[in-house]
Amino acid sequence: MSWLIWVVAAVALAIGEVLTPGLFFLGPVALAAAAAALASLLGAGTIGSFVVFIVCSMASLAFLRPVARRHIRLPVLSRTGTDALVGRKAVVTHRVDATGGRVHIGGEDWSARSYLDGEVFAEGQTVDIIQIEGVTALVAE
Repeated sequence: MSWLIWVVAAVALAIGEVLTPGLFFLGPVALAAAAAALASLLGAGTIGSFVVFIVCSMASLAFLRPVARRHIRLPVLSRTGTDALVGRKAVVTHRVDATGGRVHIGGEDWSARSYLDGEVFAEGQTVDIIQIEGVTALVAE
């Protein structure tokens, strides 16, 4: 019956991982709890399943966590959607200030505003995309 305790622990840890995105700590431990449940179900006993849990926890944290952490910090080339636009250059097509304007980004026209109040960009000027808010690019020099 101890296998059931390990299953409950694995589920609780998996739920905790989902509720705390970005850390990727509880997920590997949940996998270790699932391995301990399997070991217990196969007759490893309490001490044996606990040893499986400890070994699998250390192994999964040592190998899986670094892989997951690398994938969280995707390089610019791997980004998609509006995230892929941040950091790119744009050309001002209609004067841009704090209240609005237009820029040309990668073949598309976008509404734009200056990222900092008081900045004004003239038509033809090249600017950097700092952030995307909805359908508006926030730009700076």
